Amino acid sequence: MIKVMLVGGGAREDAICRKLVEDGAVIHACLSHLNPSIVSMAENVFVVKETDSEALFRYAVRNQADLVFVSPDSALETDLVDRLLERGIRVASPSRRAARIETSKAFMRELVDRHRIPGQISNRVFESPEGLGEYFHDLGGEYVIKPIGLTGGKGVKVKGDHFASDQEGLKIADLLIKKEGQVLIERKVYGQEFSLQAFSDGSSLLFMPVAQDYKRALEGDLGPNTGGMGSITSSDHRLPFLSNESVEMAKETMRQVAASLRKEGSEFHGVLYGQFMFTGTETLIIEINARFADPEGINAIFLMRGSLLETLFGIADGSIKNRITFEAISTVLKYVVPPGYGSDPKVVDLAVQADKFQSNPRLYYASVSGSLTKVKTTSSRALAVIASAGKIWEASRKVENSLEWISGNYYHRRDIGTKESIAAKIKSTGIRAS
Repeated sequence: MIKVMLVGGGAREDAICRKLVEDGAVIHACLSHLNPSIVSMAENVFVVKETDSEALFRYAVRNQADLVFVSPDSALETDLVDRLLERGIRVASPSRRAARIETSKAFMRELVDRHRIPGQISNRVFESPEGLGEYFHDLGGEYVIKPIGLTGGKGVKVKGDHFASDQEGLKIADLLIKKEGQVLIERKVYGQEFSLQAFSDGSSLLFMPVAQDYKRALEGDLGPNTGGMGSITSSDHRLPFLSNESVEMAKETMRQVAASLRKEGSEFHGVLYGQFMFTGTETLIIEINARFADPEGINAIFLMRGSLLETLFGIADGSIKNRITFEAISTVLKYVVPPGYGSDPKVVDLAVQADKFQSNPRLYYASVSGSLTKVKTTSSRALAVIASAGKIWEASRKVENSLEWISGNYYHRRDIGTKESIAAKIKSTGIRAS
């Protein structure tokens, strides 16, 4: 009986939990709310704030966990992983120092500069408003304002999308400096963003299928940024609007990031996740993260063939020896969210015909409480529905058809993965459709 302590309680963790149970693990779930799906699978449940490193550490010791997987980025920013490792407990997640690749955007940009890693975007960190206006001008008025720390995917402000003038930009940047002491300004780049995830055992990377997240709340990629409204993968694991060269460049960048962390004494054990922009001619680094993406990580887990449990032990022990493969089929995931999500969300009740979502499509539970058939939402994402098919748009249609099994007042993006959406993305990068 292998006891795995899983920290986190969203749809991403539901997918991780389900796969680990299939692999024979006994789950000790540590989560901030009673996710009905995770609760139904777990041997033990500990309701705890996921950033309470002291309580989580004591729980791991008391329950003699064989392996710990810390999933949320906010938990990786604490000292939990370091304390577990000092105690001799196996952990398949990065140390606090290694996780800085995500928890400090300034650290990531500086690492890329120090090691001359390809894909850098022009950027500058400011600790006061002095010089901000001049830098905005140097970038031709095309820039992005980023907090240094974690924001749950919702803190980035893009000129032209979230604000219109440099005067507004100065106010936003000044507020961040007052709040955090620093702000990161980057050149605005155009193209198609994509996500590349990999298991890292400290010295080698095992890559997952390329995915793309639909970040904006509204159809047509409009509205505020969210934690992610859905995601897609394609059967060739590349996406039809990317070039082979762009994907290979992203992989090389990830290898160099991992090697650079190792050289600097911050060897990375866990899931390394790069977010890139393919402009049609360049592949640029948007962010590097230290955990499974959400929702893109769910697509990868859904496609995974082989033991995730063995892979996590390999990560913890510094040598992934088992073979993981991913099914050559397209997937589309769409999040069901409460009405007003992203601006003014309403708490609602939803009825779910859970027995209909057995394999394909499949349902994962996110920030909800209740039972498997009757859930209450929060202000965050509620349910993730994923399906696979030969073509991306066929998987999208399969998800749409399955949503009749969820009743209540909710919203989702119908355009995720549609034929029209994919065609527009192909046109934007100039890749010849196959």
